[in-house]
Amino acid sequence: MTFFVNFFVAAVLMGTTLMYGTLGEILTEKAGNMNLGVEGLIYMGGSSGLIAAFLYERAMGAGAVPGVSVALAFVAAFLAAALGSLLYAFLTITLRTNQNVTGLALTIFGVGYGEFFGEYFRGVGGGRLQISEAAGAIYSQPLLPAFLRDIPVVGKLLFSYNFMIYLCVAIAFVMAWYFARTRSGMSLRAVGEDPATADAAGINVTRYKYLATCLGGGICGLGGLYFTMVSGGGNWSTGAMDGKGWLAVALVIFALWRPLRAVWGSIVFGALMIMYMRVTQFRIPTEIYKILPYVVTVIVLISISIRQKRENQPPASLGAAYFREER
Repeated sequence: MTFFVNFFVAAVLMGTTLMYGTLGEILTEKAGNMNLGVEGLIYMGGSSGLIAAFLYERAMGAGAVPGVSVALAFVAAFLAAALGSLLYAFLTITLRTNQNVTGLALTIFGVGYGEFFGEYFRGVGGGRLQISEAAGAIYSQPLLPAFLRDIPVVGKLLFSYNFMIYLCVAIAFVMAWYFARTRSGMSLRAVGEDPATADAAGINVTRYKYLATCLGGGICGLGGLYFTMVSGGGNWSTGAMDGKGWLAVALVIFALWRPLRAVWGSIVFGALMIMYMRVTQFRIPTEIYKILPYVVTVIVLISISIRQKRENQPPASLGAAYFREER
């Protein structure tokens, strides 16, 4: 039982970056935009948030307030990724460039952005780009009271996580409610399914696409912040986030474009990512474990293609540019 509990907790910790990226991409794709630049957005958010906190603490010295450092990191991470998504939105929505090519270009740009500024400010910090221990403790310490964490088994399974994990789960529930229960959410889904019909019904297609893409990108950026501050211990490490964005894109398919499925799906993917460190008795090569998330995604994709259930399919206009004059 102890092994299972510890393995589950480790899977949650590892999968939260993917959860942020998946939720952000689901929001984007619900509006009909396929942004393959999630990897770049994660890098932009992670590096920008860390640099903002680092510069604030460097400027304030001993007078730096840990809570302000955390808040600045959040704002910087979200805005950096949202601005990257705004560039993507302008190119694909206004200029109608190919979404796949533009997303790949955003990945290259975002990774380069993160690596360049991360290494530059690490040089500024004398070879170390890291936040203070006081600020780092806010990210790592459990959010909920100790008496909940002390409940046998359930306490550690459900109540032992930091605030960024609970925030991500809350975002998933809010998104699920938004898509299913609000007029605005249904309008967004209509834009993703058939923008011409939505336009004819008086829905501002361009506005919904821009907002969904930018907000979704900002959420992806928070995934980068989580990885840098929690998984990375508030320290910049070159190449540490490689592959996380692509796994998030795969997880969107695994979750069938549903926010709540993304929660447990990210835990499954997190478990698959750490299995090579936890399950060693079978002597399976590490590379086999690392490709398991992609294999599972392919199996799910084949399964939903065979069943042909409409509710399990992506938005009908996903990846297609909308030409208003042709409706």
